[in-house]
Amino acid sequence: MNAASTPDALPENWLFRLLPVPAHPFLRLARLDRPIGSWLLVWPCWWSLAIAAPATGGDWPSLWLMALFGLGAIVMRGAGCTYNDIVDKDLDAQVERTKNRPLASGQVTVPQAWRLAIGLALVGLIILLMLNALAIWLGVASLVLVVIYPFMKRITFWPQLFLGLAFNWGALMAYAAETGTLAAPAILLYLAGIAWTLGYDTIYAHQDKDDDALIGVKSTALKFGPRTAQWLFWFYAAMLLLLWLAAKQAGLGWGFGPLFIAAAAHLLWQIVSLDTEDQAVCLTLFRANRQTGGLVFLALLAGSLTA
Repeated sequence: MNAASTPDALPENWLFRLLPVPAHPFLRLARLDRPIGSWLLVWPCWWSLAIAAPATGGDWPSLWLMALFGLGAIVMRGAGCTYNDIVDKDLDAQVERTKNRPLASGQVTVPQAWRLAIGLALVGLIILLMLNALAIWLGVASLVLVVIYPFMKRITFWPQLFLGLAFNWGALMAYAAETGTLAAPAILLYLAGIAWTLGYDTIYAHQDKDDDALIGVKSTALKFGPRTAQWLFWFYAAMLLLLWLAAKQAGLGWGFGPLFIAAAAHLLWQIVSLDTEDQAVCLTLFRANRQTGGLVFLALLAGSLTA
């Protein structure tokens, strides 16, 4: 079964051409065929490094820390997704989009999946130990969110909120790694990231809403239904307000403004383009948040350089 057996995977991933076929299910289990999740995980980290630069007397974020958080995002996203699939194995088998995932389809056993998750987590631990003490303790604390997240869809219509809490924790860790402290800009960025995740993951969840309703799984897509666009407006408005406040608290310069406006326009495009009944549109808009994160990073970087 190839990498395209999951509908939202990229059909032509270089890793599948490089590595032997027996490794392919493990690559898909770690979501290496779907890099969008790693981008969404790393952007808040890089945002924080960009906004922290003036606080440390520099203009540019640390390239070393950017590399560490970039690699850390890939391996910890892989570990988290593998753990999530272990927990959701039986549910995934009942959902059209996820029934061909390696665990749900039987290509990988649960013990094999645990070995992969633990191996990736150990790599993540090695990376974590290269950071300062505050960042390390924040990294350890994040495990609580990672562990509880897969169970939230069983008990609340707001699992996207818990995903936001976990997925944007890197904003706090990166600021701590750069400055040795936590300050208002980092906390505001963290809150902005949560609002952003509530938006993009609600779009993503619309792909599974029919199956989710049948098997009793909850999501904001089911909660909001035809009112999703209105909710997206408020989530993205909150994100932009919090980003602006973070930039103001950090003392960023005029360079922040033009690219901030570009990011706002990109978010507005998502809302206007949304068709919650078209899975292809939902997937395209969800993936477009890679560009949203990039625009925000460039805005914060430009603001730092002109501080």
